Amino acid sequence: MSSLYLKGVKLINPSSEFHLKKVHLSIKNGKIDYLGLKETNSAGKIIEGKDLIVTPGWFDLRANFCDPGMEHKEDLNSGLKAAAAGGFSDVCLLPDTHPTIQTKNDIEYLKSKGRGKVTTVHPMAAVTLGRKGEELSEMIDLHHAGAVAFTDGHDPIWNTDILLKTLQYLQPLNGLLMNRPEDKWLAKFGVMHEGVQSTRLGMRGVPVAGETIMVERDLRILEYAGGKIHFSQVSSAEAVDMIKKAKKRGLAVTCDVSVHHLCFNDTYLSTFDTNYKVSPPFRTEKDRKALIAGVKDGTIDTIVSAHEPQDEESKKLEFDLAEFGITGLQTLWPVLNQLDLKGELSLEQSLPAVFDGPRKVLGLPAVALEVGADACLTVASTSTRWMLDKKTNLSKSVNNPFFGKELTGMVAAVANNGLVQIIN
Repeated sequence: MSSLYLKGVKLINPSSEFHLKKVHLSIKNGKIDYLGLKETNSAGKIIEGKDLIVTPGWFDLRANFCDPGMEHKEDLNSGLKAAAAGGFSDVCLLPDTHPTIQTKNDIEYLKSKGRGKVTTVHPMAAVTLGRKGEELSEMIDLHHAGAVAFTDGHDPIWNTDILLKTLQYLQPLNGLLMNRPEDKWLAKFGVMHEGVQSTRLGMRGVPVAGETIMVERDLRILEYAGGKIHFSQVSSAEAVDMIKKAKKRGLAVTCDVSVHHLCFNDTYLSTFDTNYKVSPPFRTEKDRKALIAGVKDGTIDTIVSAHEPQDEESKKLEFDLAEFGITGLQTLWPVLNQLDLKGELSLEQSLPAVFDGPRKVLGLPAVALEVGADACLTVASTSTRWMLDKKTNLSKSVNNPFFGKELTGMVAAVANNGLVQIIN
C-alpha cells in the first residue's frame, strides 16, 4: 500500500509551518501529495480522529534483535514487525549478536533483511573484535559497508587506549562512537541501583559512581583526542549534569535515555519482578526527574526503546540470576503518552527526541514533511486503549512490565520506503 489520507490530525514537527496545527495530509505513490489546513480530495485509506498526531518517522537509536545467533529470543523478521507496530520508520541495531557484527558481510546481512520493509535497518558495528575491548575491528571498511556508528553495545569500552584510538580513527570518517558509561568492575554482580531500596531488599547494588567515573573519563579523553562520542542510556542526575556542562564547553558529546527510565524508579523492584531488571538499573525518583528535565532542556538528545528481548528461561529465575532487559519497541509510545497525560513531559517536548534527535546524532538529514517529499511519517492515537498480550505482542519475547496490562496510546500507521503500513 502506498496511498493514505490523514484527515484533521495534529502535526508535531517544530521545523514545519504547520507545527501543532490540525492538518490534512495526502500520500500518493509513497510521496506527500498534499499538506495543508483545508481538506482536499482523498485517495486510498482514510485515517481521521481528533486524538491523532502525525510526526516525521520515529527513529530508534538502540535495539537488539538478537539475530544472528539468538533467534529464539528475537529475529530480524519479528523485530521489524514489532518496530513497525511501535511506530518506527528506522531502527539502529546493536552488534551484540553471535557472531558479533564486525565484518562487511555482517553489515550486508542486516541491511538485506530490512529491504522492502517499512522500517529501515541501520546496522551498528563493533568497535573491538568480539566486543572484548582488546583488538580494534576494521572500522574504515565497516563504515564504507554501511555501519552508521560503532559501539561494543552492552559492553563498555574499558580499555582507555582503545577508546583514544577509536576517537582518532573515526575523525576522518566523521564517524560516531557510542559507549555505555559503566565501570564493569563497580557494576559487577550488581542487580539494581545501590541505595536505600537495595539495602532494604538485600540485593547487590550498582553505584552511580560506576556511571559518572566513565562519563568523566570519556569526556577527558574526548577533550584530548577530539572526535565525537555518544553516551548510551544515561541513568543518573549526576551524569546528565556532567554532559550538560561538557556541551557548554563545546565538546561534541550527545546522549540518550531509555524510555523506561523516564517512567520507573528503583521502588518498582520491591516485588522482585524480573521484568524491571535492566542495565543500567532504574535509579531514584530524583534521578528519574533529572532525566525528564534533561529531555526538556535538550541535554538528552534522544529517547530510545532499548529493546532487549529475553526468553522465559532467562527471566523466570531468582532476581539475581535473571538476565537484564525489557522489550521496548511497542511500549515506547504508550509510555511517552502516559508521561504527557500525567503532565510530566509533553509530547511536544518528547517526540522530537524520537524523530529528530536520532538523525542529528547520526548526522542524517531531517525528515521533511512537505509536498513532493518522500513520505516518512508516523501516525498515532493518544486515546486508544489496548492491552499488550500474546495477541498484540509481535516480539518473540514477553519480558515487559506492561505485559497483560491496559495501555493508552496506539500507533495507527507508518509510512516509509514508498510503503504505507496500517498498524491498527
